[in-house]
Amino acid sequence: MLSRLMSGSSRSLEREYSCTVRLLDDSEYTCTIQRDAKGQYLFDLLCHHLNLLEKDYFGIRFVDPDKQRHWLEFTKSVVKQLRSQPPFTMCFRVKFYPADPAALKEEITRYLVFLQIKRDLYHGRLLCKTSDAALLAAYILQAEIGDYDPGKHPEGYSSKFQFFPKHSEKLEKKIAEIHKTELSGQTPATSELNFLRKAQTLETYGVDPHPCKDVSGNAAFLAFTPFGFVVLQGNKRVHFIKWNEVTKLKFEGKTFYLYVSQKEEKKIILTYFAPTPEACKHLWKCGIENQAFYKLEKSSQVRTVSSSNLFFKGSRFRYSGRVAKEVMESSAKIKREPPEIHRAGMVPSRSCPSITHGPRLSSVPRTRRRAVHISIMEGLESLRDSAHSTPVRSSSHGDTFLPHVRSSRADSNERVAVIADEAYSPADSVLPTPVAEHSLELMLLSRQINGATCSIEEEKESEASTPTATEAEALGGELRALCQGHGGSEQEQVNKFVLSVLRLLLVTMGLLFVLLLLLIILTESDLDVAFFRDIRQTPEFEQFHYQYFCPLRRWFACKIRSVVSLLIDT
Repeated sequence: MLSRLMSGSSRSLEREYSCTVRLLDDSEYTCTIQRDAKGQYLFDLLCHHLNLLEKDYFGIRFVDPDKQRHWLEFTKSVVKQLRSQPPFTMCFRVKFYPADPAALKEEITRYLVFLQIKRDLYHGRLLCKTSDAALLAAYILQAEIGDYDPGKHPEGYSSKFQFFPKHSEKLEKKIAEIHKTELSGQTPATSELNFLRKAQTLETYGVDPHPCKDVSGNAAFLAFTPFGFVVLQGNKRVHFIKWNEVTKLKFEGKTFYLYVSQKEEKKIILTYFAPTPEACKHLWKCGIENQAFYKLEKSSQVRTVSSSNLFFKGSRFRYSGRVAKEVMESSAKIKREPPEIHRAGMVPSRSCPSITHGPRLSSVPRTRRRAVHISIMEGLESLRDSAHSTPVRSSSHGDTFLPHVRSSRADSNERVAVIADEAYSPADSVLPTPVAEHSLELMLLSRQINGATCSIEEEKESEASTPTATEAEALGGELRALCQGHGGSEQEQVNKFVLSVLRLLLVTMGLLFVLLLLLIILTESDLDVAFFRDIRQTPEFEQFHYQYFCPLRRWFACKIRSVVSLLIDT
C-alpha cells in the first residue's frame, strides 16, 4: 500500500512543471502547471497576479531549443510547445501595441505598455530625433524620481540613468533641462501618459522587425504595426501597406509572400526570404495574428488560414483571441476601483539600466571611459533578441551625426568592433523620424554582416534566449549565404514547381474518376435515393441522358463488340 502511494505521488510530481515568467519590470513570477495545462491557463494566472483586465494586448514569449522565438499559443499545451527541459523560462511582453495607448481604460495597462516602450527605446527599436529623445527620457526621469530637487539631484544626475543604447553629454544636459523646467508637478501616471502620447506619434512605434532578404539578396526588415505592414530596406522604408490592402499572407519553406491589392485594382506580390523555415513560419503566424487583430471587426470573422500553395501541402493556423475593436468595447465596460500599482522604477534591472541609480558606465572622465566591445555576431544576435525579435539600430540623416569608430582584433578567432564612448553622438541611437514621408533611414542587418559596427548592447533576458558564439556564427553564415544569392535554391524551386504540377494532375484525374463513377450510378443503377431521384427528374439530366449519354453508350458498345469479334476471328 505504501509503495503504491509513493509511486502515485511520484507520478503526480512528474506531471507538474515549474514555470518562470520574466515580467516587464524584470521581476519574476514562478508557478507550477500540470503537464496538459494550456497556454490560456498560464496566461490567466499571470494576469491575475498582475491584476490586469485589459490583457488582450499582451502575450508570453519563449525560445525553443533551436533558438527560435515564439509566442505561446493559448489553445495548445504549454509543455508540448516549449519542447525543452523544465524548469521553463518565458517572458511577458506586449504582443499587440494599442493604436492609441492613451485611450487605454486602466492605469495598470498604461503602465505596462509604458514599460514595454521604454525597453524599445533603450534597445534601439523606437527611433526618433534628438529633441524627441530628450523629451521621452525626461518623461521617464519624472516618472521615476519625481520633481527636480537641487538637494537630491546634483549636477549631472541624468547621466546615472541610461535611456538609450548610448548617451552624449549634450543629450544628458537637454534631458536634465527639460526635467527641471517643463515637467515639474507631473505625477508618475501623468508622465507615463505623456510619454505614451509622444511615442505613439513616432513612425517606429509598435514595430517588431523580422530580418529577411529580398529576391535580389538585399537585407530587409519586415514589421507588423497597428496601422499596417512595413518593409525597411536600403536605409529607407520601401513599403507601407495598410491592413485593408493586405489580401493574403503565405509562406513556403524560407520564402514569405505578401499579396497586396491597392487602388485602381493594382495587385502586387512581395517576396522575401527568412533565415530559416522556422523563422519564416514565425513571421507568417505573426502576420496572420496582427492582421486579424487590427483589421477585423469581430472575432467571429476569424478564419483558419493555410500556408499551402496547392491542396494538401502547408501549415494551418487560426488566431484565437479577440480583435482590437472588441477589446476596446470590453475595456469601456470595466467598472472597478483602480488597482494599486507597485512601480519598480528604483529596482535595479538586468536588461534596462535606465531604471537603476548606478553609474551609467563609469565614474571616470568621459575621455577615459572604457570602450564597449561588441562582437559582430553579438550585434547580429542583438537584432534577434529583446522584447520581440529584432531591435533596429538607426543611422542619421547627415554625415555629421555618424560616430567615429575604431576597430581592433581582441581575439584571433573572432573579429570585434570597438566603439569608444567618447566618440558617440546622439544620432547613433536616435534619428529624425518623419511620419508623413518615406525617408526613414535605418541601419539594417547587412551592416552587421558586412563588418559594420553595432552600438546596441544585447538584452540578456534569459540564458536560453542567448546563443553561443558558434551558433551565432552559424546564423551569420547562413544569412551571408542568402546575401550571395539564391543559386542553390533555384533547383529547389524547380522541384517544387514540378511536384505542384504532378499534384495538380493527380487530383484532377481523381476528381474526373469520381465524377465518372457518379455519372454511372445516376444513369445505370436502380438506387432509389432521394438525392439521385431528384437529379434524374430534372429536365437537364433527362436531355443529357437521351441525347448524349445513350448514343455514347451505344457507340462504346459497338466498338467493344467489334474488338471482341475481331479477337475471336483471329
